[in-house]
Amino acid sequence: MAEPIKNPSILLIVGGGIAAYKSLELIRLLRAAEVEVRVVLTKAGAQFVTPLSLASLSGNKVYEDLFSLTDETEMGHIELSRQADLVVMAPATADLLAKAAQGHANDLASTLLLASDKTALAAPAMNWRMFTHPATQRNLARLRTDGMFFIGPNDGAMACGEFGPGRMAEPVEIFDAIQTALNRTKRTDLHDELCQDLAGRKMIITAGPTHEPIDPVRYLANRSSGKQGYAIARAAQAAGAEVVLISGPVSLVAPPGVGFVGVETAREMAAAVEVALPCDIFIAAAAVADWRVEADSDQKIKKGSEGPPLLRLTENPDILAGVARRVENRPPLVVGFAAETENLIEHARQKRMRKGCDVIVANDVSPAAGVMGGDDNTMVIVDAESETVWPKLSKEDAARRLVAHLGRILAKRS
Repeated sequence: MAEPIKNPSILLIVGGGIAAYKSLELIRLLRAAEVEVRVVLTKAGAQFVTPLSLASLSGNKVYEDLFSLTDETEMGHIELSRQADLVVMAPATADLLAKAAQGHANDLASTLLLASDKTALAAPAMNWRMFTHPATQRNLARLRTDGMFFIGPNDGAMACGEFGPGRMAEPVEIFDAIQTALNRTKRTDLHDELCQDLAGRKMIITAGPTHEPIDPVRYLANRSSGKQGYAIARAAQAAGAEVVLISGPVSLVAPPGVGFVGVETAREMAAAVEVALPCDIFIAAAAVADWRVEADSDQKIKKGSEGPPLLRLTENPDILAGVARRVENRPPLVVGFAAETENLIEHARQKRMRKGCDVIVANDVSPAAGVMGGDDNTMVIVDAESETVWPKLSKEDAARRLVAHLGRILAKRS
């Protein structure tokens, strides 16, 4: 890793959204780490936070107007962008991202983005329908291709009362991403870690749980939310891959532009995978139920004097092993997930050998870890040569890092 930049300087663009209040805490964290912060406040952003608050926390004047003669005399917009080591948009609204993607320069924020030759990091924040809209997804893909990096957004409750992807990453998450970016003096270093071009490659990703029916109203399942698998699908698509997402029942919105197949049972998932093959990378992120009821009832099972019913279980198809051990159309790279509550690395090693896959992504799903249903993940990457522990990351960032890692492996094998 390169030496950290000494006395770093951040140009923070605060867009117009309710999440703008988080920018105040972000500035506090940066100043405590002795990072210089200059703030550009958009006209819409000023509806949510005041220039006085931003100036008080940053210790610097807040810039708002592209055509302020005083500002142009003191520090022109070109100089303002060039003095920064990193440009950060938080919150990055749909409007700001659209302007940046299209190269507009009709206000101070968009002009600075166009005039800057420094790395840019954005923390998107918007309603989930806006975030998942094809236009926004096109803009995000364009910006990633142009070299912009992203932190979040997270799934969560929003000010509008809805729930979904679009909630701005927390200040500490953005702070960590800024530190990662500042600790690299070359733009390509960050690109190699967080992004990889997979244009022309096909990826099949399974996600979520499976529901195995007991009767018409009951089923066997697990606590998987599908968040990690969906995040991987978004990251893979942003990296240019053709993505097929095969998902069990979850409350998430399928990423726009991704081939989506919704299933319920393990057998349905196995059949959908078979139809979707061949591919270049297969990622089995789904938490497939190991067993199903041998004969589920077509009527609701009633309580009776005889006590609980006897449920005879039988094994479900092993989707990961089935793909990994194919003779024909075996994907060049097969990746499995190991959700463990103890002996994480040893069990992951054993699973990789048992299933015949190339890589196992292991994570601790014990209740204390908060991975199942949570927004963060700590991954251990296990392959034939080594085990690598990654730091705790948001599931979105973990997905981007994993996609980049797999892209590099595939490139070496090609």
